[in-house]
Amino acid sequence: MQQAKRQRGRPKSQFSESSAGTLQSLDRALGVLSAIARADRMTLTDLSLAVGVPTATTHRILTTLQKRGFVTFDEERQDWLIGIEAFRTGSAFLKRRDLAEIGRPVMQLLMEQTGETANLAVPQGAEVVFIGQIETHNPIRAFFPPSTRTAMHASGTGKAILAALPEDQVRQLLTRAGLERFTANTHTSPTDLFEDLSTIRARGWSFDKEERHDGMSCIGSAIFDEYGKPCAGVSISGPSIRFDPSRISEFGASVAHAAAQITERSGGVMPSRRG
Repeated sequence: MQQAKRQRGRPKSQFSESSAGTLQSLDRALGVLSAIARADRMTLTDLSLAVGVPTATTHRILTTLQKRGFVTFDEERQDWLIGIEAFRTGSAFLKRRDLAEIGRPVMQLLMEQTGETANLAVPQGAEVVFIGQIETHNPIRAFFPPSTRTAMHASGTGKAILAALPEDQVRQLLTRAGLERFTANTHTSPTDLFEDLSTIRARGWSFDKEERHDGMSCIGSAIFDEYGKPCAGVSISGPSIRFDPSRISEFGASVAHAAAQITERSGGVMPSRRG
């Protein structure tokens, strides 16, 4: 009996060639859904042009999505909107969002790039609470155990968050908490603090030069939620002697980039990209 010839190479896919059309249909449907989400609402004609799919095909996609609750049709205005099921699906991502988990690989890279300890903190009242940290390998380092609190006006992360808030909200927070002096460099004058916040807002990162602890410096940047509001901050901290003036801008750019990455990975929106 002749032995069957052994086939060589990659095994045949379990999906037939005809199934490729199914994947194309799915890709088109997701494209339609994304287009509506970006525009808030669209007519069939505009949607067809936006995704580059014939009107008849686009309409079949829409009616299928409508059946599943992912889109809805406004009879009065004759256009299409995102449906409740799309909201439920998106909300599942927000439920699993954990800033400490999402931020860890970004903070690890930030520590390696700068050589300084990377920190993650969230605002609570007029303070920030540290929820994560990646320590530097340097023998002399900054260390903030989880749940450590510090005043926002004397913190790199805190000042970055304050700079991203409306001025009236900042004044309310600081009026209740006051501007406690911790070192000779602490901002205890509202005028000085608001000038600093204006600079931070313009460049995207803060610099705390021994404002909370003598001999220690920190650079921070705000992280934003899905509404473009500051919800946390990432920073690097260490001995001031290692924060050479020639490297401050470089450090600041690295921290701001890390904050933008965590914002994006957690489903947030940078303020400049809203709308």
